[in-house]
Amino acid sequence: MGIFDYAPAPESRAIANLKDNYRPFINGEFVDGSGEPLKTINPATEEVLAEVSTASVSDVDIAVKAARKAYTGVWSKMPGSERAKYLFRIARLIQERSRELAVLESLDNGKPIKESRDSDVPTAAAHFFYHAGWADKLEYAGYGPNPRPLGVAGQVIPWNFPLLMLAWKIAPALATGNTVVLKPAETTPLTALVFAEICQQAELPPGVVNILPGAGAVGGQLVEHPGIDKIAFTGSTEVGKLIARASSESNLKRVSLELGGKSPNIVFADADLERAVENAVSSVFGNAGQDCCARTRAFVQRPVAAEFSDRVAARTRRLRLGDPLDEATEMGPLISLQQRERVEGYLQAGRQEGAQLLTGGSRPGGALAQGSYLEPAVFGRADNRMRIAREEIFGPVLAIIPFDDEADLLPMVNDTPYGLSGSLWTRDIGRALRVARAVRTGVISINSSKSVHQEAPFGGYKRSGIGRELGMHAIQLYTEVKNVFISLD
Repeated sequence: MGIFDYAPAPESRAIANLKDNYRPFINGEFVDGSGEPLKTINPATEEVLAEVSTASVSDVDIAVKAARKAYTGVWSKMPGSERAKYLFRIARLIQERSRELAVLESLDNGKPIKESRDSDVPTAAAHFFYHAGWADKLEYAGYGPNPRPLGVAGQVIPWNFPLLMLAWKIAPALATGNTVVLKPAETTPLTALVFAEICQQAELPPGVVNILPGAGAVGGQLVEHPGIDKIAFTGSTEVGKLIARASSESNLKRVSLELGGKSPNIVFADADLERAVENAVSSVFGNAGQDCCARTRAFVQRPVAAEFSDRVAARTRRLRLGDPLDEATEMGPLISLQQRERVEGYLQAGRQEGAQLLTGGSRPGGALAQGSYLEPAVFGRADNRMRIAREEIFGPVLAIIPFDDEADLLPMVNDTPYGLSGSLWTRDIGRALRVARAVRTGVISINSSKSVHQEAPFGGYKRSGIGRELGMHAIQLYTEVKNVFISLD
């Protein structure tokens, strides 16, 4: 019925190897942080999972110096074939500890165990395997080492995919010869600190990876620190703007930003409606809608708009909202009570602006009254000018917007400050390619809701970010080209 025949809370804690206290990881050791301790909360129960010792500004300086020493003394000098062995070792250890990591991720984040166990954790391991394969391919090109690592990378990751975003950042950085100081999200630091244990198990040289849990000031200090050569950030557009400004004002660091989204899901009248409906639901309510790629704007051609709306609402009502550790659960709680209140503000705005709430939007009762649960919501008869269609809600809210034809559709789809991902559904391949080219977004899927593959570039247009992660493009984020000319005269 649940994970491994459903584990009640005490057994779940044992599976996750949950400790009472966690500490920062600096120079290969767990140390007492000098910041204010924080308590990490299980969003499904509002119970305290553990206390976390956090880093302060002085700890950031120590970690950056440790990373620099590891970079200059060991890691940048190590042959790529040797670095690859460490990445392979890390990947295998993630696989070996996958059960523990999956349960811990669901406890700390609230996402269904099916997502943690079947997607996030194995994909994190896959990223290390993939980049291990790159490490020895970058050594020699032309007459000299090319490309070259940047140095020490500061990395700040979000709470919606804690372990997976860590892998996106750390794996390419290490493969290319950089060292890392990473700050996990304040609300979800636990799997990052278990990853630090994995670094110890893999016998990674001290200082190559440093993990600093803490408040936003820790990330701010990383951005401003003169010993950091590159900042990689995934999070909100507002914070991304601050990081870009601060990086340019310090030592003109290299910056990559993966930011917000308001992705479209375009459904033409000739689409396979059954597949389009099922994917519409999964693409917006997966991870409780807390996904920058969530297809939160469904543009549906008018002849099928009513049927599509009815089917999506009916499928949404059947979604299993419940305990993240129950395998039958399709949607867990939001990350926090504060995030739920934020989403509820958008639900109120949608109703006030005249959209029709077809289903959801209430707090469930009974066993789910405790925790930050919220029923997934579907609005029909929405308008692209409404707040629910323009602003990133980061919660389980779908706005269905009817359109007449391509000429009507494209101005609406592109009338957004974001441009991260999207889908379109049609049996007409000519139309599919034509619309895919016209939509201003970094990723678009035809008759699919997939946004990410480790071998393909990922990133957005406009306020959705700067740079591309994954594939060979991630290698480029952590290297710079050196051109060496030699006279043979």
